Amino acid sequence: MGYDLERFVGYVNEGLLCCVCRDVLEDPLQAPCEHAFCSSCIHGWLIHHNNCPEDRLPLDITHLRPLFRYMRNDLAKLQVRCVFRPQGCEVICALESLHRHEEQCDYALLNCSNAGCPVQVSRRSLEAHLCVCEYSSRVCASGCGYTIINTEEAQHNCVSELRAELDMLRAELNCKVEEVKHEMESRLDSQRRHMVQKESLLRIEVDELKGQLSRVMSDVRVLLGAERARRQELERAELEKAELLELLKKEGLRPATPSEAAPPPAEVQRKHSSRSLALDCIKRKNREVTVI
Repeated sequence: MGYDLERFVGYVNEGLLCCVCRDVLEDPLQAPCEHAFCSSCIHGWLIHHNNCPEDRLPLDITHLRPLFRYMRNDLAKLQVRCVFRPQGCEVICALESLHRHEEQCDYALLNCSNAGCPVQVSRRSLEAHLCVCEYSSRVCASGCGYTIINTEEAQHNCVSELRAELDMLRAELNCKVEEVKHEMESRLDSQRRHMVQKESLLRIEVDELKGQLSRVMSDVRVLLGAERARRQELERAELEKAELLELLKKEGLRPATPSEAAPPPAEVQRKHSSRSLALDCIKRKNREVTVI
């Protein structure tokens, strides 16, 4: 929408009026057919139409161009009254400086800065309003630290407010404690289940190791028994061998005396048979030792 024509002082050229809203151009754009429009007006028109609203010639949003320079200069020099004239502002300025003036105008309506206050006052009256606004806030003079507004000052009680805050903090603390307790219990349960599983696996491994150790000990006992028996047999064979050697020494390896140089035939035969028997025993023992 454009600027209200009634706000302008003096004559306004017809070419500076929007062809849609018929007010003075605001943020103007121009069609190839040289008709001018407010930017918001022509964009709204082209949503539902595809032609110029003045002469109905085909028109697309891409065809729009800025207003001619001389028209922009004429538009900027138009004298216009402040929009806050109903509030008492009598300023009349050029259209090009209107926005800057309205931003600083003492009669501009502003919302009260106090939360909850619905009042709109002029910039020049805002400070005075804030001094008496019933929604203005201040820190409690009793030292409780609460910020209170004027409408609540009569009902404000420091002890009650602090007790309510303490109760709220206690409730929040209890809630936090319960959350932490629940989390810790969950973690402990998880760790407990994990430890039970580990204990079960360790028991199985220990039982397997015990079985293996029992089998190894049994094998070791068997081997020790066999080794002991083998050593006993070797010792027995060595003993018998030593006895036979001793017997042979006594029987056949002594040096012959003159009286024994020609023994009787019967004695010679007896000694020969005894020697043969001893040799047979030695051979048999040697074979047994070898087999063992």
